[in-house]
Amino acid sequence: MLLLCLSDIHGQLDALRAVLATAERRSFHKLLVAGDIVFPGPEPVETWRRLSGAGAVMVQGLTDRALATLDPAGLHPRSDHERERIERMRATRDALGELILQRIRRLPTHTRIPLEDGGELLLVHGSPVDPAEALTHDMSDDEINALLGDDPADVVVCGASHVPFDRMVAGVRIVNVGSVGEAPGAGARIAHATWIESTPRGVQVESIVVPLGGAALEEARP
Repeated sequence: MLLLCLSDIHGQLDALRAVLATAERRSFHKLLVAGDIVFPGPEPVETWRRLSGAGAVMVQGLTDRALATLDPAGLHPRSDHERERIERMRATRDALGELILQRIRRLPTHTRIPLEDGGELLLVHGSPVDPAEALTHDMSDDEINALLGDDPADVVVCGASHVPFDRMVAGVRIVNVGSVGEAPGAGARIAHATWIESTPRGVQVESIVVPLGGAALEEARP
């Protein structure tokens, strides 16, 4: 079973299209999305429809929850940046409409997928203990272990931090798949994605970087 794992698309349809166009070169079985799906980018409706049409398995991220549950009229900006963000939220909510907002509101925070070796994969935006708190590449093993808690998953697929990494802590493989729409770096024009292949012998993980505006595909190096 081959899984294409994405996160933090943030409504950036062009970046999503570039990743999916690259991914079409391989035949994958499931598309997993670890939250922060449609906000604050320019094409939230098209992004949602593209993922829904692809049968993506999605979990709720921080921006998804805020978008679906907060009333912009009740928010009080303290800066121009916050004012712009609230206006963007209002415009995004209007564009999506109540039906899509309801679907985003109902997205689970955790989804579990059985692996072919008998193990289990957990898809979550942040961490098993707190979906709102990211597992980041610069955390110590003790810090990560505290956010794993006693969750039974063998592989945790997450996003939130926008920085990809693949690490084993306390017998659990943590795969942060980075960001499709907001990859960090000055002037970054890239999108992150991760392949996870599940076999009876275990899992193989391959992190990739898709340059935006170009067809080339580069293997991500740690």
